[in-house]
Amino acid sequence: MTTPGDCKHRLFDGPGSCHRPVKSFDYSMRMETTRAAAVFAALSQETRLSLLQLLASRGDVGMTAGEIAHSMERTPSTLSFHLAALVEAGLARATRRGRQIDYELRPAGFRPLLSVLALACGKSGSELAVALERWLPDEPREARPMTPAFNVLFVCTRNSARSIMAEAVLDKLGKGRFKAYSAGTEPADAPMPEVLERLQRLGHDTVGLRSKSWHDLAGPDAPRMDFVITLCDVPQGEVCPDLGAHPITAAWPFPDPAKFMGSPVERTTLLNELYGMIRRRLEAFISLPFESLDRLALKARLDKLGNDTDDAR
Repeated sequence: MTTPGDCKHRLFDGPGSCHRPVKSFDYSMRMETTRAAAVFAALSQETRLSLLQLLASRGDVGMTAGEIAHSMERTPSTLSFHLAALVEAGLARATRRGRQIDYELRPAGFRPLLSVLALACGKSGSELAVALERWLPDEPREARPMTPAFNVLFVCTRNSARSIMAEAVLDKLGKGRFKAYSAGTEPADAPMPEVLERLQRLGHDTVGLRSKSWHDLAGPDAPRMDFVITLCDVPQGEVCPDLGAHPITAAWPFPDPAKFMGSPVERTTLLNELYGMIRRRLEAFISLPFESLDRLALKARLDKLGNDTDDAR
């Protein structure tokens, strides 16, 4: 006869009985199950399955959104939502090439789902590890989660207002975890005086803030950027530069203060609103779970922040 003491580490079917040891809660397995559920949800849609089949047929050769839309006879606007869902789930990779984005299949993204399904079917851990390593080898180290501290470059046309604000705000919010820089594609002689005045009144250190070309931060001796966030108002015709493949890039369009009209009071109100937009976006940025996201997932999160049009307009 067993007693509760005998079953100190066992599960009970009923009074006086026990049948197997209690395992300690495996948080890594919980994380794997959560990721598997995200992959399963992304796959539970016919268009996305067709997208994955198309990308798989191209191997390592990516396709632009336009090429995908043409092949599938769908509008780009319809496919953009499904492509974003696949990237967010880690099943596809999005890589910026100049002004366009290439999409390609990411086989390793299927690993969480296959791991959970294999274990549910009774496959042992050692067999599973060998099989998954053969089918879905690990990605390069660069594709794994990133950890602070990060260098972040903000780019806009004149580097006189939006990017200057973003640099000042991130430097204050992200001390020890983020180092902010800013630059312009056609830099002004100096930041807008009213922008500096607003920043000072809002408690920011403006010493050292200056307008400069992004070329100054693109040379071999320049700091290595982890993130490059362009603040250009693309719908208004502003052009963002191509800053290479290493940094994670994102486009967060904000209105240009140089085009603000009205009285000094009205302009100050608009500057305050712009400051609030940028600060909220950066607060969301620094709150991302960087330690648990790989580069692809971070890219998707930054793009999602950039698509928050209610905040940016």
